[in-house]
Amino acid sequence: MEQHFLIQIDDIGREYIIGTEKIHALKSVSLNIKKGEFVALMGPSGSGKSTLMNILGCLDTPSKGQYILNGINVSDMSENELAEVRNKEIGFVFQTFNLLPKSTALENVALPLIYAGYSKKKRDEQALKALEDVGLGNRVDHKPNELSGGQRQRVAVARALINAPSIILADEPTGNLDTKTSIEIMGLMENIHAKGNTIILVTHEEDIAQHAHRIVRMRDGLIEDDYQNPQIKSVIPRLDALKEKGSDFEKI
Repeated sequence: MEQHFLIQIDDIGREYIIGTEKIHALKSVSLNIKKGEFVALMGPSGSGKSTLMNILGCLDTPSKGQYILNGINVSDMSENELAEVRNKEIGFVFQTFNLLPKSTALENVALPLIYAGYSKKKRDEQALKALEDVGLGNRVDHKPNELSGGQRQRVAVARALINAPSIILADEPTGNLDTKTSIEIMGLMENIHAKGNTIILVTHEEDIAQHAHRIVRMRDGLIEDDYQNPQIKSVIPRLDALKEKGSDFEKI
């Protein structure tokens, strides 16, 4: 296989047995994604996009087919092997933030580095830098319930970036946010992509998908459409306009 693809999926299928019924969540999916792409994965409920996201994120393994991630065949790895790949190669951003409620922003961001075996001093240094990079350098000691929704999502983004992963996998990252905060988070995603990161954005919102450079649409366990976005939508001009009006993004 050609090594310039970061993700190579060939004839992936996923079946589930529910009672006496066999559910084909994914029938046959083949997909290649290059390093540095910004891809939106879309589809209605039951299309298979969540199953594909779980396989891309090494949270599940396929029933058939092959998945090569950054040159590593992860198709039939054990749970422990998949956990190691997840920690090293994938940064997750979830709709519900998935932050530890009793831990500070700094502790939440540093968490992946514990599993990677870093010293506490090194963990804290890198977590502080990651929080500063997302504009939260003055919120390091705050716990999630002391932060706004937008701030919690920025903590989640900082945590996703902490290990310099191959992929940022964002699952409905603006789903729980208001319009203004969604603009700010998508601006952050655009900046992350501009620095060379590969982003796979799972969304059901058309306007959010339009920020991606490539859109993959799924239906009935298959890829229905896969195309380069001809009119990429950027929130950066809107962010600049809001800042000029004096919007306080520390409260977002």
